[in-house]
Formats: sequence, C-alpha cells, structure tokens
Amino acid sequence: MSETVSPLAPKKQPRMPAIEGVRIATAQAGIKYKNRTDLLLMVFDEGTTAAGVFTRSKCPSAPVDFCRQNLPGGRARALVVNSGNANAFTGRKGRETTAVTADAAAKAVGAKPTEVFLASTGVIGEPLDAGRFVHLLAGMAREAETGRWSDAGRAIMTTDTYPKYATRTVRLGDADVTVNGIAKGAGMIAPDMATMLSFVATDAPLSAAVLQDLLSRGVGTTFNAVTVDSDTSTSDTLMAFATGAAAKRGAPRIDDPRDPRLAALRRAFNAILKSLALQVVRDGEGARKQVEVTVTGAKSARSAKRIALSIANSPLVKTAIAGEDANWGRVVMAVGKAGEPADRDLLSIWFGDIRLAHNGERDPDYSEAATSAYMKRDEIAIRADLGLGRGRATVWTCDLTKEYVAINGDYRS
Repeated sequence: MSETVSPLAPKKQPRMPAIEGVRIATAQAGIKYKNRTDLLLMVFDEGTTAAGVFTRSKCPSAPVDFCRQNLPGGRARALVVNSGNANAFTGRKGRETTAVTADAAAKAVGAKPTEVFLASTGVIGEPLDAGRFVHLLAGMAREAETGRWSDAGRAIMTTDTYPKYATRTVRLGDADVTVNGIAKGAGMIAPDMATMLSFVATDAPLSAAVLQDLLSRGVGTTFNAVTVDSDTSTSDTLMAFATGAAAKRGAPRIDDPRDPRLAALRRAFNAILKSLALQVVRDGEGARKQVEVTVTGAKSARSAKRIALSIANSPLVKTAIAGEDANWGRVVMAVGKAGEPADRDLLSIWFGDIRLAHNGERDPDYSEAATSAYMKRDEIAIRADLGLGRGRATVWTCDLTKEYVAINGDYRS
C-alpha cells in the first residue's frame, strides 16, 4: 500500500455488512510486505456455489490454472488469497505451491481440495514458498468471523493506495439478500477479464450456472471497460460465491438465469462490479484524474469499444490529460490509428459539453479558455462521434503521470 492515498479515493468507505455463510480471517505472512496483512482466507458454508472469470493472458498464473480446473465443480468451501507474489511464470514450483496450499486449506475447513480456490497477486517470476503461510491456515479457519470484510479488502492490496469495497442489499422473493464485493488493482490493468483480483459474495440461493451468468454478463460494461495502462495481468481473477443462507428467510432458489425474479439482484451485481471497476481506475498508479471515454456513431458497438480503448490507452492522450492540456488532436490520432471504420470529415469531438472539433476541423466556436478550465477537473469526459452508424461504447481510464513511472520503475525493489 502506498504512503499517499490517491486524491480520487472515496471520501468514505461503505459499511460492509456480514454475509451469512462467509467467514473471514487475515494474517501477516511476510511474503513481501512487512507489518501488513498479506494473506486472506474466506471460509464458506457447505452448499456454497462458485463462479469465475479469469484473465485471457496466454501466460496465466498457477492459481488461475488451479481455479479453472476446480470451477466446473461449481462448489466452494474456501478461498485463499496472498499478496506480494503472483505465483506466475513459476513452472513446476508454482503448481506444487497451489497443490500444497489447497491441501492445507481443505484440511483447515474440512473440505476437498477441489472445493478450494486460490488467487495470488504481486511480482511475476518469483517462486512463492508455500512454507511461508500454509501453516497459518488452520488457525485462521478457527478464528474466521463473518464481519471482517474491511480486513479482507486490505489484505489483498499491492500498490493500491486504498482498499476497494462495494455492497448492495435487494429483495429476492420474500427476503432481503446482500451482495458484497472487494477488489484490488492499481496497475497492469486492462480489459481482458478480469483486470485484477475481485471477489463477490452473496447469501442468495443461486445455482452455479446462474452465478456464472451474472458474472459473465456483468463484466463487459464494467471490469472489461476499464484500463489503466493497457497491460493485462497474468493473474486476473473475478470470482463470486453464493452461500444460499437467505433461503431460510424465504428467498427462493434461482436455477434459471432467465428467471424474472433475478432482475433486482442482477442490477445489484452489475452496480457492484461497476463500482469496484471504477475504484480500480481511480486508484491507477499515480492517477490524478478519472477519464470517461465515450464513442458514438460507430459502425457497431464492437467497433466503438475498440476506438474508445484506442483513445483510453493512448499514452499521448493520457499524458495530455495529466498536464491539463486540451490537446484534442491526440484524440483524432487515437481514432485514426484504431483500425476501425472512421471518416475524418464526419468526426466530432467533445471534452465535457464543449465541442472542440466538428466535420473534420476545429469547431468555429471553440474556446481555449473554457476548455483549459474544464481540464483542471478531476473527472474528465471525452466523446468522439464518428457519424457512421449507431454503435456506442463507454470505457474508463485515468491520466498517466510521473508517479506511474516512479512506482513501476522500482516495483521489485
């Protein structure tokens, strides 16, 4: 965790309620960081269902491989997360560490290794010594408590400057059900699922198929629509767990993703995923500004998203925003290089409500003073309209500052 909290951090954190069927413990294992928690254990009641979406990186970490292997079972009894070491590109040693960790966690909670899920975040290429932390799991399982969500959010941080939380409570049938989420992420963030580590839990009685549908549909406009630096991590993991404890209070079990009773819960899930995704962007390493990029008038939604990402990932666009320079020519550049259908003479560009360019040239009413004043805000909106069709997409990013270089220049030190 950075010494300095991002200026874009939430002014206050939500009060995270307990979720029946989930118990949490954290510990200081000293994997990389001194005097801070770096190990998280979540213990789930029997019957808890699991779903997940993972990085599309061709160099996935050992824990990602392990989770993919266990996910078809659809059941979870434990989640173990460590920070400070990604256990990625660690070969046979990495696989041995996941096996040893899963066995120890399974024994600690009285389950099978196939009901354990793992995630690791931190340095790539350094072997992760399971001997540093597996002996702690039994004691953590005994001490785990339901209400420790704030501790969980802190334990999974690496270069994050603040923990990331979200919670919603909605009606399902005759009962209130709660959804809690935590995330970590500040750098190596780009859409390709899941952009970092994030864990969501609910007491709703949901089948694994329904839970998977909620996640898979929710990521497109949330975690897959944020980018800090265009780099997709080897370790990206988004998982959800449903304990079903609300069934005792009258919540119906949902087995069909098309069940109309799921509507409010789906909205809550999407709200949590979006909140966490935006918190990740706002904690982008060295970030001082949140940037929303919307592309309209594209040939298709897919084309619009590719152009939006071309703008959001451009170092020249991001550094101009960091310098509060209304350099809309860099947006023109990013649209043109995206490799998608575009027509220079139909293009219009806005910063906020100010139209800077129209019909292939500078807007005749453009005001440098007004635009420069707008660029001083900590939330900037860029819109590009292509004038070609009805395709539309929005993505979020942050500016690129000197601090980003400083943080990543000595990350392994």
